[in-house]
Amino acid sequence: YELAQTLLRAPSTLSEAERELIATYVSSRNECVFCTMSHAAAARILFGDASQTVDDVLKNPDTAPVSDKFKALIVIAGKVQKGGRIVTDEDIENARKQGATDMEIHDTVLIAATFSMFNRYVDGLASFTPTSPEEYAEMGKRMVAGYVMPPR
Repeated sequence: YELAQTLLRAPSTLSEAERELIATYVSSRNECVFCTMSHAAAARILFGDASQTVDDVLKNPDTAPVSDKFKALIVIAGKVQKGGRIVTDEDIENARKQGATDMEIHDTVLIAATFSMFNRYVDGLASFTPTSPEEYAEMGKRMVAGYVMPPR
């Protein structure tokens, strides 16, 4: 939980909504239903009135109403999901050209790589996957509040 808290909630120039959306996008590409649905729920809450952005990015990031910087970062995230060596120098340069900082590129790669591992972990254990949208909506609310559980 602390790793997710650090990646998705620590101070960053990428918004919490953007970071949740990177996690959602990678999870979707990995076909991890639990992670896709739960992180999409959190991202929708964080995007507020622009919650449709989550579905737009999942449908087609090229036409989604996000910044050119985010589009460049989501390309990198998608390539990391397939394999780290697929990311090219041109991908990195394009992200920089669109305004991404080296730290934002770093964080995108780290979120994409970590969620690829999380997805395989969750699915590899055949973890329980709820089917109710309401359950995911409740999870999203808890996730927005933070990933570190309060001490017992």
